[in-house]
Amino acid sequence: MAKERFFDSTLTFPQAADPAMAEDRMADWLKKLGSAEDDTAESLLRWSRDDPGAALLRGVFGCSPFLSDAIFADWRGFYDLVFDGPEASLESVETTLQELAREGRDTHRVSRELRLARRRAALTIGLADVAGLWDLNQILSALTDFAQGALSAALSHLLRVYAARGEIDLSDEAAPEKECGFVLLGMGKLGAKELNYSSDVDLIALFDPRRARYRGARGPQEGFVKIIRELVRILEERSAEGYVLRTDFRLRPDPGAMPVALSYNAALSYYESLGQNWERAAMIKARPVAGDIALGQSFLRELRPFIWRKNLDFWALQDIHSIKRQIHASKGGAKIAVAGHNIKLGRGGIREIEFFAQTQQLIWGGRNPRLRSSRTCEALDALVEAGHVLPKTARELKAAYGYLRRLEHHLQMMRDQQTHDIPENPSGVTAVARFMGYDGRDAFETDLLQHLHAVEDHYAELFEEAPALSKGGNLVFTGGEPEPGTLETLDSLGFQDGGRVFNLVRAWHHGRHRATRTTRSRQLLTELMPTLLEAFGRTTQPDVALTKFDEFLAGLPAGVQLFSMIHANPQILDLLADIMGGAPALAEHLSRNPGLLDSVLTPDFFEPLPDRAMLEQEFSEHIALARDYQDFLDLARRWANDRRFQIGVHILRQSCAFAESCRAMTDIAEIVLNAFLARVEAETVAKYGKIPGSRFAIVAMGKLGAKEMTVGSDLDLVFLYETAADVSYSDGAKSLDASQYFARLAQRFINALTAMTGEGRLYEIDTRLRPSGNSGPIAISLSGFKLYYEKNAWTWEFMALTRARAVAGPKEFCRAIEAEIRTILCQPRDDEKLLRDVADMREKIEKERPAKTIWSVKFLRGGLTDLEFIAQYLLLKHAAEMPELLNGNTGATFEKLTRKGILDAEKGKILVSATRLIRETQAMLRLTAGPAFNADEGTESFKAALARAAGHDHFDALREDLLVSSAKVYALYREMIEEPAKRTVDRAGAKG
Repeated sequence: MAKERFFDSTLTFPQAADPAMAEDRMADWLKKLGSAEDDTAESLLRWSRDDPGAALLRGVFGCSPFLSDAIFADWRGFYDLVFDGPEASLESVETTLQELAREGRDTHRVSRELRLARRRAALTIGLADVAGLWDLNQILSALTDFAQGALSAALSHLLRVYAARGEIDLSDEAAPEKECGFVLLGMGKLGAKELNYSSDVDLIALFDPRRARYRGARGPQEGFVKIIRELVRILEERSAEGYVLRTDFRLRPDPGAMPVALSYNAALSYYESLGQNWERAAMIKARPVAGDIALGQSFLRELRPFIWRKNLDFWALQDIHSIKRQIHASKGGAKIAVAGHNIKLGRGGIREIEFFAQTQQLIWGGRNPRLRSSRTCEALDALVEAGHVLPKTARELKAAYGYLRRLEHHLQMMRDQQTHDIPENPSGVTAVARFMGYDGRDAFETDLLQHLHAVEDHYAELFEEAPALSKGGNLVFTGGEPEPGTLETLDSLGFQDGGRVFNLVRAWHHGRHRATRTTRSRQLLTELMPTLLEAFGRTTQPDVALTKFDEFLAGLPAGVQLFSMIHANPQILDLLADIMGGAPALAEHLSRNPGLLDSVLTPDFFEPLPDRAMLEQEFSEHIALARDYQDFLDLARRWANDRRFQIGVHILRQSCAFAESCRAMTDIAEIVLNAFLARVEAETVAKYGKIPGSRFAIVAMGKLGAKEMTVGSDLDLVFLYETAADVSYSDGAKSLDASQYFARLAQRFINALTAMTGEGRLYEIDTRLRPSGNSGPIAISLSGFKLYYEKNAWTWEFMALTRARAVAGPKEFCRAIEAEIRTILCQPRDDEKLLRDVADMREKIEKERPAKTIWSVKFLRGGLTDLEFIAQYLLLKHAAEMPELLNGNTGATFEKLTRKGILDAEKGKILVSATRLIRETQAMLRLTAGPAFNADEGTESFKAALARAAGHDHFDALREDLLVSSAKVYALYREMIEEPAKRTVDRAGAKG
């Protein structure tokens, strides 16, 4: 009987890992055959009851649910396998695939028969492997042949379908793939004819539009993408019969940006201009596997100079070493645990053997064609023959490769899973050991560890030429998928989404941005990558920081200069990381103006901020270079934005006092306002003439008026003018009356500051604090301003006016304006009405904008709004008898109120201290995270930085201080305003 030739007693079969499951399945199997009642079933039943059949079945039933299910699903096919042998069984599968390729059946039938063929092939190859009938090469070849045949059959079917629709002209209806102008390149293990049991098939799809004869309306690009999508569906979609193949197109050029089907010329252009050394390594294994084979061969011939360089240039060699050095490898002593180990990507695994061979092939294969084999073991043999690898090294690597590939197959054929991981639990390890033919796991673990450590030691020898780039852990961004070591390293560095980081960095290496498109820029980036990721990992939000850096790179016209600068000045990388990770406003400005990094290298960048006089002189010298009005707008923006960037960096690095940064920000704003006013007035005069005897000035309110400017502060402005009594029209060719004239002047001024130019926007301007708000004129006469506050102003408008001061315009007019403001503020007031109005306004704000966390420090009860309301209420209450109290700065106001005895020393101390704490906390939050950010949810490094900025040793101390301080302020607000206001309401009610 044929069984003596195929599954005889000389073979060793695996022991059942789960004897109970094996016996249950065996009973079901015998029952199934017993009820079949035909001669075939009877023969198979006898074979199944006696050894060696019974031994093989119990081993399979007790180890591999997938193979067991395949046997049950097609017992007649199993009969053919048992009695005719695996070669005949695979011949039957091959015949089926060839018939599918030749015949134009409907898609449903093609899909079903491909799945049935895959199930028979999987069972045949699996049992030939388990029983030891075939060696590794036979197994790998059989798996590859089936995959290639299935791809060809599915593609032939689709080509026929599209030809029937009139979208493609075929040169040969009987052989659709012939000269079809579309080819699938097999990559990785498929290309090398080393496919594993449940592997993805790595593919690149190419088409030649001149050869393809695509007639569809959508065009060849879109048409072949659609074909690929349908091909993937036919192969991957799961049905009752399972699936055919898993496909992966991520090894194509720049998969994040390029379509899944590429034109021949586009692919060639990519590799010739942007191809990387790891892609050269991947192309070693490439071969056409389906479609227009001649087209694929032509492409690989043209690509040969890219893959195999006769004279490997210095930087290419450095790049190969840099990639190797991104991997943290060491010789011996490393602990490799069996349980949970990934035998493909883990230490000592299959990938390390492949990489060992491929790197040597890249270095030496350009001059020696005999080193160009796509198969791993053949490449190792050729490297030995050429004298580049020691015989002992090759022997041990090949032995490990054979062992690990066989283990890989057994892991996958247990449940038809694409896995490379040893189970983590002891029972799982034992099950694998038994399936591999071991009695128990001890001997299995010994053999496995021996191979893993041998590979690890030889692999580490590749890294002896240069020190590691990273301090520890892998950082490899080549290939189509992240390897576990890299994800572990990214996690240890603080990144939350290692897969996203991998794809982002991989896109840089693909030349996605202009800054990374040159070979030199990518070489420098490769060298910098570990240091760069370590720097960004130290930031408050590493993932956000890296995303911002990606946006920064996207705006650069080139990258060599930046990467060279970082290489020579590592401190710039730390600053970049701080900015990208902690200061969105600064990051955005830097992205628009990357040249700012040059200024960081100047000796005075971190020196104390210059005073007003020095800033004015510097600004005057800067804008003196302006050729025209537009040039002035750009130069002024550049100067102001650069200086604000410097101040932001000082705040971020805590290299200047908070009060000093506010002073500098305020000085910059005032210098810019005065210069812009002069320019805009000149432009207005040129068009409309002058109004003789008139004057125009700008009044600042809010933070500018209070000299409390910080990064991101907008400008609250009011525009005032004055004309002579007998003159109301301009004297230009186009005459305007005073209200029109100054309204246009004010609007031109606003446009000049807020317009977005190549240098960005200078400031956001808010004019809603002017008399009558948005319904009032944009510019108002001083007399109208005075009349409004005498007749119509609300209490909240008087409160806002306490922070007002004239900041631009003729000095005499500015002094007159401030005198009027002082007069308005020093009018006697009804204290009870003032109390009620202030309390009502605060209650309204609380309803409309309640603080969600204690970090919403502006609206927090006891926060900045309560502090400002207390200061403004006390100023309005006491200004009539003490005009000297008037000071828009909240902290300075509390100090004056304390000195005058209006506040006792303890209350004054509480309010002054709270103002400083809350304003510094708010400024740092706005600089780093935005006003809505909940600091309690920030990273530990962010919390530490925030605490330091507010003068605290640690975050919990800052949080506690903020809670205590705000509680004290709120208590004072209730004592001074809220409760007295309620009493006035109660008294008014009692009188009523």
